[in-house]
Amino acid sequence: MSSEPGAITSFDQFRLAEPVQRAVRDARFTIPTPVQQAAIPLALERRDILATAQTGTGKTAAFTLPMIDRLAGGRARARMPRALILEPVRELALQVQEQVNLFSAHVNLSSELFIGGVNIGPQIRRAAQPVDIMIATPGRLLDLFDRGALLLIGVEILVIDEADRMLDMGFIPDIESIVAKLPVRRQTMMLSATMPPEIGRIAKRFLQRPARVSVAPPAATTELVDQSVIHCRASDKDRTLRTLLGSPAVESALVFCNRKRTVDELVATLRRERVAVEPLHGDMPQPVRLKTMEAFRAGGIRILVATDVAGRGLDVQGISHVFNYDVPTQPEDYVHHIGRTGRAGNPGTSITLAAAGEREHLEAIEKLINLKIRVRSVNDDAVPATAPAADARPPAKVARRPERAVAAPDAGGTDHPLAHILAPAPTRRRTPVPRRHRNGVAAPPKRTATWSETLGHARRQHEEADDAPAKRRPAAKNHRRGKAPSAADERPDARPRGPRSSRSPKFFTDSDDVPAFLRPPAPQSE
Repeated sequence: MSSEPGAITSFDQFRLAEPVQRAVRDARFTIPTPVQQAAIPLALERRDILATAQTGTGKTAAFTLPMIDRLAGGRARARMPRALILEPVRELALQVQEQVNLFSAHVNLSSELFIGGVNIGPQIRRAAQPVDIMIATPGRLLDLFDRGALLLIGVEILVIDEADRMLDMGFIPDIESIVAKLPVRRQTMMLSATMPPEIGRIAKRFLQRPARVSVAPPAATTELVDQSVIHCRASDKDRTLRTLLGSPAVESALVFCNRKRTVDELVATLRRERVAVEPLHGDMPQPVRLKTMEAFRAGGIRILVATDVAGRGLDVQGISHVFNYDVPTQPEDYVHHIGRTGRAGNPGTSITLAAAGEREHLEAIEKLINLKIRVRSVNDDAVPATAPAADARPPAKVARRPERAVAAPDAGGTDHPLAHILAPAPTRRRTPVPRRHRNGVAAPPKRTATWSETLGHARRQHEEADDAPAKRRPAAKNHRRGKAPSAADERPDARPRGPRSSRSPKFFTDSDDVPAFLRPPAPQSE
């Protein structure tokens, strides 16, 4: 079943309880948004709802108002909450609690927030008390249940907010475990900014004959946001963002990065340039994150650099610019990012910095939103820049010798007015000059020794070595003490050497075994 927004122009037409109507008037809510017009009447009928609406359209009030109206007439019991709201991130859970407290100001209802990143001891003590509305993240809720701090058999209303984000963050198994602990007879409302096929399959398991509410096409971007993209190199993103943040038009900016490490590095770079920025990501302690969010809402922080943890459901009024430092890898994340500006009828600006390797993600975003994002330059907002072609090649290298890089004139082109300049200069090949002629005097040719002269020289060296006196090793002990060597100092293992035989060959050519062609010629007598 699909429901379209009717002709409801006031919250008085919803037939809410008087204390709830008074809280709505105190909050200065006058005209319901389209998603509120379609979802609130169905929720008051206790129907299961599967709602799809773009971010910033008032989905929180669409399920909190009928929930408070229904729970106003009962009382909670210890460790047994009556309503459960599941949120993917802590910041969104905190905002939902603020909405619940706002609309239940004149109703005797209690609400508690159970999120990770803080001490679990106080939360265990609060869970033991009667709680009407429990706002929690899936991981912390299961932790409290495993510790025996609460029971889920008394839940009458279950709200799964940002279901597509739950799917992206891998919380679906935790939600399945939570749903298995709830009573079968309950009212379930699932809300999502987009509706991928997997969300539809999950809704069939969690919801019973749900009423479908779709007030805008999936991933539609608001017309109040001026979207543009700047093509630049990845190494130039820091300098480009610094230039953009220095514009007087940037009153309050939210910069999105894909990774927590990128957030820290970008914040350090901007601070070195004396730009006042603050980080926000999941690795920060929860008290610091809450303090940063409060300062950003109050205007104490003008520029906030965050991961996608701040992109879902972040409701901060007055954000003039949203910068995507990285192109989101998931096209749906781009829709949530730019949805942080252009809210409540105010115009906004979204600028994405795209490097060459991110062009594929940018094309996927344009396909999802069915819109060609305008390409602009850094310093000129009026004249769009031209995006580089996909098959663009780097410029050719400049030749070292300019006279060879210039094209020569055509054949027979001596009539060309610049022929004497364009024609390459004639080159002469250098003839090598022999070394002996470089000084003008011919050097005498180098003479090589004959074979007989070489053998005779070697033979004379061998004879001189044999005639040299033998050098004996002196006795170590007596020689150092100045005594003459004795017979006891001689080496006992030395073998006696006899006199050298005069017939022993002194050179290898004296042997009879040497062939005749290797022997030197015999001297001839005169």
